[in-house]
Amino acid sequence: MNKAEVIKQIKDTGLIPVVRATSADEAMRAIDAIREGGVSVLEVTMTVPGAVGVIEQLTKKYGSDVIVGAGTVLDAETARACMLSGAQFVVSPALNLETIECCRRYGIAVMPGALTPTEVVQAWTAGADLVKVFPAGALGGASYLKALKAPLPHIELVPTGGVSLKTAADFIKAGASALGVGADLVDLKAIRDGQANVITERARQFVQIVREARG
Repeated sequence: MNKAEVIKQIKDTGLIPVVRATSADEAMRAIDAIREGGVSVLEVTMTVPGAVGVIEQLTKKYGSDVIVGAGTVLDAETARACMLSGAQFVVSPALNLETIECCRRYGIAVMPGALTPTEVVQAWTAGADLVKVFPAGALGGASYLKALKAPLPHIELVPTGGVSLKTAADFIKAGASALGVGADLVDLKAIRDGQANVITERARQFVQIVREARG
């Protein structure tokens, strides 16, 4: 799948589950549950032990059925390692120009983190495909996103942090291209309790909310 197709699928799905876990096994079980719920875009953060190996495993297991991204990527070296293991997009909580440049060089979709209007514009100008607004919830949530979109309607924004079943629709209506969803979807306690179905059901609810909010 080329970069344009990856970006299109991220936007069409409207949802990027952010998978943080305490082990590779826990991450894989969470991902299987999310997949069951009909979400084919996944972000594996570098905070997962053996994250690069998890990305490789996922790519082998699901092939083109899933778009696997690498999250919490802080530098170009890590981005490169993730790409080599099969990551199709790279996400960062912050703005690192070398990482953007590296992704552009290899034709991989990149989503740096930004918060202020200055950072958002800087990320976009540097070649970001989407800009992760993080931590969105801590700065006013959907109302902040709406305020950003007013002067910057052309920039594709993906709020992350504070996205929940309660706030998801508001973020979409405020102009989000997609939503980065962490703990509210990827419930590790449910995995540990053997209730993966909780995550599957929540994934379905998020998909439904995004679809309805887009009207």
